[in-house]
Amino acid sequence: MTPPDEHPRTETATAPPPQCPAHAYGTGGVARLYGPAAEADPMGLYEQLRERYGAVAPVLLHGDLPAWLVLGYRENLDVMRTPSRFSRDSRNWRDMREGKLPPEHPLAPISTWQPICAFADGQVHERWRGAINDSIGRFDRRGMRRHITRFAGQLVDRFCTAGKADLVDDFAEHLPMLVMTQLLGMPEEYGPRLVKAARDMIKGTETAVSSNAYVQETLRKLVVRKRADPGPDFTSWLLEHPSELTDDEVQQHLRLVLIAAYETTANLIANTLRMVLTDPRCRANLAGGHMTLPDAVEQILWDEPPFTTILGRWATQDTELGGHKIKSGDPLVLGLAAANLDTAIRPDPTAPVHGNRSHLAFSGGAHECPGQDIGRAIADTGIEALLTRLPDIRLAVPEDELTWVSALMSRHLVELPVEFTPQQPQPMPVPELPAPAPAADAEEPVGSAADQEVPALPAAERRSWWASLTRWLRRR
Repeated sequence: MTPPDEHPRTETATAPPPQCPAHAYGTGGVARLYGPAAEADPMGLYEQLRERYGAVAPVLLHGDLPAWLVLGYRENLDVMRTPSRFSRDSRNWRDMREGKLPPEHPLAPISTWQPICAFADGQVHERWRGAINDSIGRFDRRGMRRHITRFAGQLVDRFCTAGKADLVDDFAEHLPMLVMTQLLGMPEEYGPRLVKAARDMIKGTETAVSSNAYVQETLRKLVVRKRADPGPDFTSWLLEHPSELTDDEVQQHLRLVLIAAYETTANLIANTLRMVLTDPRCRANLAGGHMTLPDAVEQILWDEPPFTTILGRWATQDTELGGHKIKSGDPLVLGLAAANLDTAIRPDPTAPVHGNRSHLAFSGGAHECPGQDIGRAIADTGIEALLTRLPDIRLAVPEDELTWVSALMSRHLVELPVEFTPQQPQPMPVPELPAPAPAADAEEPVGSAADQEVPALPAAERRSWWASLTRWLRRR
């Protein structure tokens, strides 16, 4: 990429737009995607860049490394779908080859090449991605939802007697990691510290490197244990897959799945809960049957995707994108949030989008998120369990007092304080032991352990979530 002061279309526009803080801009008037100014209002910055440069804008990453931010929907798809021009292999990054991203650089944990499908194209990508897809496909969806409901209930039990809670700190940030540690075959007690390390690493903070080291060591020990004692879990399935992944390849893919699933799902839960609690249009549509909870989740994926941007792709050749000349070795940042609001495909970004999954919240092309349905399941099942237990839940502060924290790749609520009528914890019902099966039925398969862990309530004790939610909405 050309130096910032020679960046395309910036030669005569070295001063930032008057409505944007000057310190958001670096050398040559090119906007930084990091620092207080950029993180205060990332969506506002994206729109200013779109107005100034069009569908692709020159930007600066940490350390004022030059990059391109892809803002247009079609341009993002072009990048995602043409690996021959825009590779996922970060070894193409010219600045990295020149030693400008040492191990202690904040972006090193998420950009240094690793033996995982997210950094590969072609046959190598197909081998690794095939193992991921096949292993995810082995999950028992009904059993997984029962795990989600059980963990959501445990979290609600921790605060239900108080009549108040912070749904970010007490619920959204813990549920995905509890579920993922279960699916990966990890002890549940790993969850709390992994939550902290995962979020710190994805922010690209000064301690991101040490947080990454903790996650890596935890997963290394898990792989060693599962190699010796496999079980019905994602880690064991990767280890036994016909593609014969090495222990290191399994470890790195576990990290990829864990971090991606955690960050996206925690943000998705928090953002959906905020919309349900604060948006009168959403409440009216849910109460009137014009929108279901999965519809609400999908709307959030359009309007507030869990990852606002993704670093990245790297140009394999000199090419053109959005009217800009891209040089071989240039990095590209996929602007998922900006693309979802591109008026070229959403003339009215404020209009609801029902039954449409063509958003880019989970990226696209060959590298589209393989676990997106798991994320959706954790979000809608967990929120369903929460609203069923606390049908009169309401926001405890004015909506304009809610605050967000942003980083390069994500934006999330700091707190979501709520109030509700105090409830008593619900002990898990103890199932009656089934009678011994007749000898003739000895060969008949039984349900999985996951299916048996959370027994169904008797019919008289089951409550309709939809009826509970409708009652709650009508009280508003």
